[in-house]
Amino acid sequence: MSAELLEQLGTARLVPVVVLDDARSADPLAQALVAGGLPVAEVTFRTSAAAEAIKAFAARGDVLVGAGTVLTPEQVDAAVDAGAQYIVSPGFHAPVVARAQERGVLPLPGAVTASEVQAALAAGLEVVKFFPAETSGGAKAIKALSAPFAGLRFVPTGGIGPTNLAEYLDLPSVLAVGGSWMVPRDKVAAGAFDEITGLTAEAVRLAAR
Repeated sequence: MSAELLEQLGTARLVPVVVLDDARSADPLAQALVAGGLPVAEVTFRTSAAAEAIKAFAARGDVLVGAGTVLTPEQVDAAVDAGAQYIVSPGFHAPVVARAQERGVLPLPGAVTASEVQAALAAGLEVVKFFPAETSGGAKAIKALSAPFAGLRFVPTGGIGPTNLAEYLDLPSVLAVGGSWMVPRDKVAAGAFDEITGLTAEAVRLAAR
């Protein structure tokens, strides 16, 4: 499953990072992403609506949905029980990684230093999140880390948008890029799903260059 999921993420090249204040927005948001050509979402556990929102995404069957900002093994359980197919953490926390592996879903922990990368490799991982990307050295830092850790792939997130997307996607070690610019929290809350479809389609177009 992990290999297939990683292939899907690599094909998408983008991972919309979604913050939902109301789980009822999940289905129309999923429809907007699909219509924009990007059937992927990372729903963050920053609000109480996260688990219900993931459940709504998962029930559709046409969106690759994961849980973001997962900080504890208990949140891993809540996310997987809701239907999350991958688990994203801001940093490397061994109990979270282990619990995700026990539950049979892909963990994508954050790793921005050589020590964190080595911990991820020791846990058997091939892909890590690079967060916060821009303030942790950006594309240059990823390129530098890729030299000693050949074969490791990164999903940089944090401070990335249309203006600097290309410099990350141009790196062979970058599997996909996470970002929220195509799913702004205020537009989701306002129900501006047509606008989100347009932003998503533009993001897909930029990523395909």
